[in-house]
Amino acid sequence: MALTSFNLGKDWLTVGNVLKIGEGATTLTLSQSVKDKIRASSTVVQRIVEKGNPVYGINTGFGPLCTTKISKTETSILQTNILKSHSVGVGDPISKDMAKIMLILKAHSLAKGYSGIALNTLERILWHIENDAIPVVPCQGSVGASGDLAPLSHLFLPLIGLGKISYKGEVMETEELHRITGLKSLELGPKEGLALINGTQFIAAHAVKVVEKLHSVLSQADIIGAMMIEGLQGSVKPFYKELHELRPYKGNVHVAKRVKRLLKGSEIMEDHIDCDRVQDPYSLRCIPQVHGASRNAWLHLKELLETELNSVTDNPVIIDEDLTISGGNFHGQPLAMALDYACLAASEIGNISDRRIYLALEGNSPGVPKLLMKDTGINSGYMILQYTSAALASENKGLCFPSSADSIPTSLGQEDHVSMGSISGRKALQVIENVEKILAIELLTAAQAFEYRKPLKSGVFLDEIHKTVRKQVPFADKDRVFSDDIEKGIEMIKNKTIISVIAAVEKKKNISLKTKYSEQFESY
Repeated sequence: MALTSFNLGKDWLTVGNVLKIGEGATTLTLSQSVKDKIRASSTVVQRIVEKGNPVYGINTGFGPLCTTKISKTETSILQTNILKSHSVGVGDPISKDMAKIMLILKAHSLAKGYSGIALNTLERILWHIENDAIPVVPCQGSVGASGDLAPLSHLFLPLIGLGKISYKGEVMETEELHRITGLKSLELGPKEGLALINGTQFIAAHAVKVVEKLHSVLSQADIIGAMMIEGLQGSVKPFYKELHELRPYKGNVHVAKRVKRLLKGSEIMEDHIDCDRVQDPYSLRCIPQVHGASRNAWLHLKELLETELNSVTDNPVIIDEDLTISGGNFHGQPLAMALDYACLAASEIGNISDRRIYLALEGNSPGVPKLLMKDTGINSGYMILQYTSAALASENKGLCFPSSADSIPTSLGQEDHVSMGSISGRKALQVIENVEKILAIELLTAAQAFEYRKPLKSGVFLDEIHKTVRKQVPFADKDRVFSDDIEKGIEMIKNKTIISVIAAVEKKKNISLKTKYSEQFESY
């Protein structure tokens, strides 16, 4: 794969760019103009130190110690000490790829040239990214307001020779990394420690993964929902454009058109066109409205996140020698609220999926037996799979309390309102992982119901998906250890197997599920 490059501090960073950089498919560069701007900002900080006028975090203490003056000779010690004292994270480490995303986001923000960072410090961060030497960062400890202080402190401890690093498949002390590579610890200058640990990169990195994973969940939920409509012989009318033109939310319109195209050409749909059923339960009929609302929430998060990815979020901000601003760009509230919204949006996809699973078991659809198995009594069929989806859906509801609704003052009251956005991001990812499991169970139940429609065929998309599922999970005519099936289903969801099937059919048949909103909903 040919590598492309991204100009830090200059180009527009998107979620897709971040993921490509993290995978090594895109390289990072610093243009001469960006280097000049970084040097100029660092020079301004040095002049402030020379003049001796108090500027927060440069020649004063931090937080409630902001009125404590720091001498010129102690400014470097101050910046090293802040990394040590703020490294108070606890809990399991975040994933290596998440920590790498944090490095990428911080590098881009620092490269904007408003943070007073030294060029060699930024170049050392780039070395870590390029050589996949990624710091170990605990998952708990940030309140998401003076920046993500604790996780960012752990992220940058290696710059001063401390902390742990994941390198070439091993976790080691930074001292060992330096021995292997010949690197030496950096001596941080004025403002540098504060610039490194002040910012929203922990929250934003979680948001990047939420955008990526929730997008996959939303796409697959439409497809699996369409398969369930086929299996239970639901109506296609709720997906007509004439209905959604009367209430044209982008997400609703997008989902309705996708599902209608998935059902196009189906013999199963034609088979019950004159049935006496008046309308379907909401879990089938309201897929555009429910899935669509979650799509709208995803889009909102994506748009806000792009602003965040291209912002300067540390404090103080160095405009020029005469203007340094101690403000609140580090406050995580803009993303915290959006992540809580996305968490709810993900949970609702799992909630309605569980309802469709339950619906499939009722035996109220002609030709589909109760519990999705003909010989029940001695067999329990798919009954207990819904217990698991119900448990997961309930767990998600408990996780949906908005973290951003809470605030506990810190820093002796100096930081008297915090966002808790770090918790918003962590919870959103937990919920999405649960939804992946629920969708896996719905995929299995939809495929089982689908089986009872044979020899009738669906449209080209869903027939191919059913064949793909059956390669992994055979039809069940009697009880077996269904957890094995569920694990295979989860693997298909995580690997985006059915999305790949859709793409292959689109290419082979020269047909598309694209809508007028696809550019917004299908790219990030």
